[in-house]
Amino acid sequence: MKLSLSVRVAESSTRKDRAEMPLEELAPLARAAGFRALSMRASAVSVDTKPDRLRDIRALLDREGLGVSMVTGNVALAANTPAASDALRDIGPHLDLAEALGAKLVRVMIRTADDIPHAQRAADQAAERGLSIAQQTHWGTLCETVDQALDLVSAVDRPGFGITFEPANLLGCGGEYGPDAIARLAPHLANVYFQNVRLNPDGAHCFPTRAKGDVRLDYVALDDPSGMDAAEMVAALKASGYDGWVTVHQPLRSGETVADAVEEAARVFGALV
Repeated sequence: MKLSLSVRVAESSTRKDRAEMPLEELAPLARAAGFRALSMRASAVSVDTKPDRLRDIRALLDREGLGVSMVTGNVALAANTPAASDALRDIGPHLDLAEALGAKLVRVMIRTADDIPHAQRAADQAAERGLSIAQQTHWGTLCETVDQALDLVSAVDRPGFGITFEPANLLGCGGEYGPDAIARLAPHLANVYFQNVRLNPDGAHCFPTRAKGDVRLDYVALDDPSGMDAAEMVAALKASGYDGWVTVHQPLRSGETVADAVEEAARVFGALV
């Protein structure tokens, strides 16, 4: 497996359109901490980024020896708004972004059954360019549970389509998210995300799930035992034979600096992956 850091580490948990640290500072910090790639989001670079800026970012990454594990091409995808599935209907700019940054994986959102034919065409277009698309296990989509994820893989039925395993969303939606879930999803995993949460009816954050309605929770430290077990997840991934990217996808917590968050991510996951 390979360790990646989401640029979400420089976003607050409530703002997905703005980063607290520019890539020129974040990339060297990530590399020095031992990460091999960044997972790019629209707070740092998007389908609307100018070509000159894209070239500058690619040069920065090359100088730091960093890859790009996945691109999330606009804020709608990052926030899972109703416009998130529009990318499936015009996947070209998202594939262009991936190619410009040297990434092989593009994040998409499949929210309704009407999106599936568009996902099939998007996967075909990606495959023609040697790329793949991935749907995250995520509230408000056709991928809130392991069963739904497997059904979605069957419905899209394209080799260039896979699943990003993200256990916090599975927990919030009330489904299985532990080793059994990983074993079932393993043949279809294109990526892995980890953010640590603790369910709390009075929590500061809300996942508006279809399965259970609004679910409240708190973000906690990556190794907080009251949250999710990163070590168990990584062990299950190893047991399943997964050898792709594992991305720390944790937002900034209240009072935390980006440097502190990067250090915590490296300390917890560098010992595991």
